Amino acid sequence: MQTKIAQLREQVEAEIASVATEQQLEEFRIKFLSRKGLIAQLFDELKTVPASDKPLVGKQLNELRQRTQSLFDGKAASLKSKPKATAQLDSTLPGRRKFRGTKHPLMQTLDEIKSIFVSMGFGIADGPEIEDDWHNFGALNFPPDHPARDMQDTFFVSNDILLRTHTSSVQIRVMENNKPPIRSIMPGRAYRNEAVSTRSLCNFYQVEGLAVDKGITFSELKGTLLSFARQFYGKDIGSPSLRDKYRFRPSFFPFTEPSAEMDIACFICKGKGCRLCKHSGWLEILGCGMVDPNVFTSVGYDAEQYTGYAFGMGIERTAALLYGVDDIRLFYENDVRFLRQF
Repeated sequence: MQTKIAQLREQVEAEIASVATEQQLEEFRIKFLSRKGLIAQLFDELKTVPASDKPLVGKQLNELRQRTQSLFDGKAASLKSKPKATAQLDSTLPGRRKFRGTKHPLMQTLDEIKSIFVSMGFGIADGPEIEDDWHNFGALNFPPDHPARDMQDTFFVSNDILLRTHTSSVQIRVMENNKPPIRSIMPGRAYRNEAVSTRSLCNFYQVEGLAVDKGITFSELKGTLLSFARQFYGKDIGSPSLRDKYRFRPSFFPFTEPSAEMDIACFICKGKGCRLCKHSGWLEILGCGMVDPNVFTSVGYDAEQYTGYAFGMGIERTAALLYGVDDIRLFYENDVRFLRQF
């Protein structure tokens, strides 16, 4: 038993000398001083020592425990007083750039569109996102059985109240409260019960425009939209050598007659055809047309005296064309890696 005590004392002295961290010191304490440590195990063996030797062996065990505790306390004090290593500052390294927030790319696009049309003499109007059937459909010449009234396209709040499906409803409110001449754009959020994909969302931003006066023609509409496209997408659009970069094609909208859609060449495939443009080589940027006389009748305008044009575009698709984004869902995912590019 006395031999074991002597050997354990030597082991304690050797291991405490190699302790250099607080973690190692804790491991030392558990090994020697804990309730199940090596010293405690020797105390358990004391009952097997002959009665005549117990006083001497007990004294040696107590001295070993006290010595081990003393060494432990001394090492703990030494580690606490030891200065901790600090990171060295390298003043030659370049500073870390702080990223500052900016406007969302959709808001940047919307601001640019508003700036262009304001420079052409258009005002800006706003209206409620929760609309009634009359302003969203009835006054815009949608027949009662028109497919757009179906639940598959529209979010209804009640039988006559809904989330507006376009900002054309603001056109009706503008004409109800103002007499011609009118030149105004209506930016805002619209809602449609559509499947979310790379090209469409169930809620989106839209900018619509309206001009009403005596003698307004379809040629003026085309000139206005071509001027916008050249300022927004680049001056090459519409130049004599690059007329194939845009086109107007016939379409149908209940509130305009005649109606058209304006396309520009797909920015991904350069007009060759790809998944984004459905292999047509063209991307629609807006719809437009001359205001239907029935709309003028709904707001109390003399359709024989006044003519006008209207147009509308989705901001998400417009921004995608401007920045070369092939999936408009990226604008709503709040991925900082994506947003920092703008």
